[in-house]
Amino acid sequence: MKMTFFQKLKRFMSRLAKEFKKLPRRTKRNIFLVLAGILAVIILLIVIASACSAASSRRAAEEQEREQQASIAAYEQSQATTAPVNQTSHMIQGVPVISQSDLRAGCETYACTMLLQYMGFDIDEHDFADNYLICRDISYDDDGTRYGPDMYSAFAGTVYNGYGIYAPAMAKSMDLYFEAQNSPKRAKPLKNVTLAQLCEDYTKNDIGVMVWATTDMQEPVEDQSVWVVNYTDENAVTHEGDTFSWPGHEHCLVLIGYDETKYYFSDSVAGEVSSWDKALCEQRFQQLGSQAIVVL
Repeated sequence: MKMTFFQKLKRFMSRLAKEFKKLPRRTKRNIFLVLAGILAVIILLIVIASACSAASSRRAAEEQEREQQASIAAYEQSQATTAPVNQTSHMIQGVPVISQSDLRAGCETYACTMLLQYMGFDIDEHDFADNYLICRDISYDDDGTRYGPDMYSAFAGTVYNGYGIYAPAMAKSMDLYFEAQNSPKRAKPLKNVTLAQLCEDYTKNDIGVMVWATTDMQEPVEDQSVWVVNYTDENAVTHEGDTFSWPGHEHCLVLIGYDETKYYFSDSVAGEVSSWDKALCEQRFQQLGSQAIVVL
């Protein structure tokens, strides 16, 4: 029968043991000493290798920790040099205030002009009102019924004796000006936002925003003036034949700053920078449809 490997190994070890017994005692002792020395060397090498590996791992970990600390320090330094010193307040510098002394109903035109001048455009309120503002007359029929536009589509009346215009139509008017100047800038109407969001997204980055609220943040007077709609466009919220109501005290301002308690505006009616409590401003802004315009 053919022997297996283990059987051969067993036979070899048995022979080896018999031969080892025949050796003199001194020889046996020397062999044990040599084997013990070899084993000790092997154990020593294993210990040294483990120690070197542990030291290498420790150095790698320490180097990684130093790199992480350096990265954190660099980030904190960049934040310290680029972030505003005071995140709770900011005021845009250089936005003019034009007093609303001539165009009695032109608060939107004044706000637009102040914003455009801040951006470096050479225009005044009369130029804008006469050449770019989309207007539709207020008219009456024989029985005294009043007719006019949806204010999301056009200015109701004129800036001298009319009512007003809302963000989509005003943005459309401003784009007529940008196109005439061959400017890539465009007016973007915003809706369903808060003043806090506008400050976070634009004001703190020195971008002025036109916002709709009320004069001196008074309570708006609902349905102070009502007419039958005879003009609409793609931005209208009514149809021709519906009624549209203008809220008394409606006003347009340029949002230019904030602090912990107040918002600040370039205010054409006041002829100066005006400020009111944040909660009151948010309320009036919401009552006027939470609408705004930013130029980008």
